[in-house]
Amino acid sequence: MGRRLVPLTLDNLSDLPKRCRSCVFWELDPVSGDAAVRAGRPELEKEAWISAVLLEWGSCGRVVYVDEVAVGFVLYAPPAYVPRSLAFPTSPVSADAVQLMMSWINPGYQGQGLGRVLVQTVAKDVLRRGFKAVEAFGDARWQKPACLLPADHLTAVGFKTVRPHFSYPRLRLELRNTLSWKEDVEQALDRLLGAVQKEPVLRPL
Repeated sequence: MGRRLVPLTLDNLSDLPKRCRSCVFWELDPVSGDAAVRAGRPELEKEAWISAVLLEWGSCGRVVYVDEVAVGFVLYAPPAYVPRSLAFPTSPVSADAVQLMMSWINPGYQGQGLGRVLVQTVAKDVLRRGFKAVEAFGDARWQKPACLLPADHLTAVGFKTVRPHFSYPRLRLELRNTLSWKEDVEQALDRLLGAVQKEPVLRPL
């Protein structure tokens, strides 16, 4: 089974589920987001947001493929690029942190550790860029897939609550122990991807 992780770009944005490609919950403030949906252009707004972040900050997501089929992704960015975050009662995200906006795994591939590996991959990238933590707004009453991650999932992968709330706690993953995180990430990636990740991925011309 071939598995690989690649950066999210405009080239592979179409591999994400349609509902995620057309969701601008995090990318726009509530008023602008509603206006984009009413105008029928949320996908264009999503593309514009990813393009701007790529140009100004760099990679803001990862996509995981199994046998060339996208089965999961993660999206993240500094809080300055995530206007919706200011609408939460437990905001703002700390200035020394990157916000984990969204993470999704195809239900048929859940329970294999892919979600944890996506978070660890974000942690590795955030460390490389000099940030101290990853923060996220959790949904303490989560019932079905939506734009917020379940709070209990975040705590299961290492996040700790820094601003409690009955619905939307803000959680933080400290990255102080850089060495242990890097080792954990490398081991997890090796287990998940095996030799496939070690070989160059060639794209057809």
